[in-house]
Amino acid sequence: MKTLTKELQAAIPPGLAIELLKEGNKRFVNNLKVNRNLLQQANETSDGQHPFAIILSCIDSRTSAELIFDQGLGDVFSVRIAGNIINEDILGSMEFGCKVAGSKIIVVLGHTKCGAVKGACDHVEMGNLTALLTKIRPAVDDEKSVIENRNSGNAEFVEKVSTINVKRTVQAIMERSTILKEMIETGQIGIVGGTHDITTGEVTFYQDTLIINNPE
Repeated sequence: MKTLTKELQAAIPPGLAIELLKEGNKRFVNNLKVNRNLLQQANETSDGQHPFAIILSCIDSRTSAELIFDQGLGDVFSVRIAGNIINEDILGSMEFGCKVAGSKIIVVLGHTKCGAVKGACDHVEMGNLTALLTKIRPAVDDEKSVIENRNSGNAEFVEKVSTINVKRTVQAIMERSTILKEMIETGQIGIVGGTHDITTGEVTFYQDTLIINNPE
């Protein structure tokens, strides 16, 4: 597998970037990891990096973006925070990744059985975690279909909230970053949300969050 160069990165449109991630996830699920010389990739990227994707995921130890999408060194920017939420620092990191470093797709990736989502469902308050979970709470409030047992003990409720949380984050990225919004609208980059099943390893992308425009 070739190390990404600026030229190879430039030749990847947003639509292809998603397909590369889908293909990588299929390899992961089928235990068919591409043979890479990671030490060679480390050497070849030492003078510059040209990742084709930015993946915002949870800190969950089972949701490592490089592993579940079968990517090598220099292939993706991995942004990780409990509950795959955004803040000013994360938005700034994404703006750097796309506007400066040339990445083509932003993926907001939730996962099943998310502890942060469960904490938000249970109204957990603990130190600095309280403020973080507050950012997930709107997704809990937006979930209207479940009337009873709106807590972490209801697995169906947790997964519904997790999905809403991902979709809210996708929307918030475009609302809170004029740089990324413009790049999406002009087709320079795309954006999509999805979820990682920690049991099967499979990633499912939410088609209703996918935005890929043809360049003007």
